[in-house]
Amino acid sequence: MAIRLGLSLPQARQYDIGRDVPDVARTAEQIGYQSLWVYERALFPEPATQGLYGVEGLPWPDVYRGVPDPLVTLALATAATERARLGTSILVAPLHNPFQLAKSLATLDAAGGGRVLAGLGTGWSLDEYAAAGVAPFEERGRVLDEIIDVCRAVWGPDPVTCDGRITKIASAVVGPKPARPIPILLPTNSRKAMTRLVDRADGWMPIAMGAEQLAAQWRQLQDLAAERGRTEPIETVVRVNPRYTPKAYDGADRSPFQGSVAQIVEDLAAHAGSGLDEFFFEFQGGARDAQELKDVAAEVYEAVRAAGI
Repeated sequence: MAIRLGLSLPQARQYDIGRDVPDVARTAEQIGYQSLWVYERALFPEPATQGLYGVEGLPWPDVYRGVPDPLVTLALATAATERARLGTSILVAPLHNPFQLAKSLATLDAAGGGRVLAGLGTGWSLDEYAAAGVAPFEERGRVLDEIIDVCRAVWGPDPVTCDGRITKIASAVVGPKPARPIPILLPTNSRKAMTRLVDRADGWMPIAMGAEQLAAQWRQLQDLAAERGRTEPIETVVRVNPRYTPKAYDGADRSPFQGSVAQIVEDLAAHAGSGLDEFFFEFQGGARDAQELKDVAAEVYEAVRAAGI
């Protein structure tokens, strides 16, 4: 069976959000993409107080300047599409009030007829945590756990009750409800994160950084699931950050998903061999405009399907 394919929606500064998001979303669905994705970057500190990913001296890329709100972006895509799943990869959950986040995701899912995928993570930017003011960076894991609890409660039957450190709901009717239980997907970068995923989430959201590395991580996660007695399947959605070039990249230093459409398809075939469910492409940051984004997305989709992947 062919893998599912997804596409990131335009969120970089070169796009007109109100015009290009619905246009790209609608076109991607017509091409055949089965999911549409957004990410979160709340601000761009200037001057930088912390390196990218918390690595000292590593600069933040310009594509992170002025990233629109992920849930507003998804709302624009929801209204323009009918079938494609609508996901966050990644939404920095502890930057949000748990109750309001749960209600916003439920509203989006109800509006779209049951298409939302909640990819949640803890992020790494101290500046974003300071600006959001929900909780300190040091408590990010505990806050993510509470957000998962609150989401499950709010999305479940009324009356809703919750007794968290941030969220207190004595007993209340909370609507609208999502059209179906919204899958929660998590990335993993530690044993603790893997355990949280196995015990509490529906799926896994890794980044494609090499076929062997991805396969090894997937085996490790499956082994932990078996060890902890999980019987439910783990949905997998893999983020691909290509470095597309019109011509083939022939340098000896070529990294996975760097180069032409043919090279990207070749790399995808290698990564898909591990039996993972879905891959989505992040072309929007490097495209000049919405037309180029749509053209590249169409060419890649057709080439992937022609290759039988």
